[in-house]
Amino acid sequence: MKRILLVAFFALILSACATSPLGRTQFMMMPEDQVALMGSKAFVNMKQKLPIDQSPQTNQYVVCVAGPLIKEIGGEWEVAVFQDDSPNAFALPGGKIGVHTGILRVARNQDQLAAVVAHEVAHVLSRHSNERMSQQLAMQQGLNAVQAITNPTSQTGQVMMGVLGLGAEYGVLLPYSRLQESEADLLGLELMARAGFNPQESIDLWINMEQAGGGQPVEFLSTHPSHATRMQDLKQNMPKAMEIYRSAQAMGKNPRCGR
Repeated sequence: MKRILLVAFFALILSACATSPLGRTQFMMMPEDQVALMGSKAFVNMKQKLPIDQSPQTNQYVVCVAGPLIKEIGGEWEVAVFQDDSPNAFALPGGKIGVHTGILRVARNQDQLAAVVAHEVAHVLSRHSNERMSQQLAMQQGLNAVQAITNPTSQTGQVMMGVLGLGAEYGVLLPYSRLQESEADLLGLELMARAGFNPQESIDLWINMEQAGGGQPVEFLSTHPSHATRMQDLKQNMPKAMEIYRSAQAMGKNPRCGR
């Protein structure tokens, strides 16, 4: 039986090459439907652990911002606002978006909030969770790796749940790499522009985020590239993003989400 599992493990490795939306070669050995299922389960756990914000005004605002982004990428997405003072947000495989009320003090307008949500959704579109899980599995014995895939409730499977981006909730911290964060920055920039949000506001957002940390990066930025690197990358890609934004505006994509 062990030999069969090991053969299956190495077969997965041989078929694990993929390409990110930005053209980077990725190593991914997890079935996408399994990753989506794990994301959905993690979201259910989050809703059980954290209080849901009940303010109609706040919920309408967040859904209004997320709506145009979701329309651009398609599919069914669930949006939840959590009553949590930490300036954070996340998106999970399986079509889940979570926004903490604390981020609304940092993302000071609809365009800045769109930059946050688009960045998180970009991680999902780039299948970064699958990539991180695959890297984690590849470092373990083949038998344990296959068992984690087939039984996500096992101890190894629970570690994989932490790789989704909710590490603190599962007792492990396996953050996105700086390369993945940079990809999410640039893909998110394009996504928000396509949806009709002003991409220039993304730069002000990251400045606000750093200021909110009182000289130290807040949790959302803990593994991101340096401030200077981010600004340079965003500014370098801003002409293309602004062209996309102007085209979106000309097509009537002009979100108006008041708070």
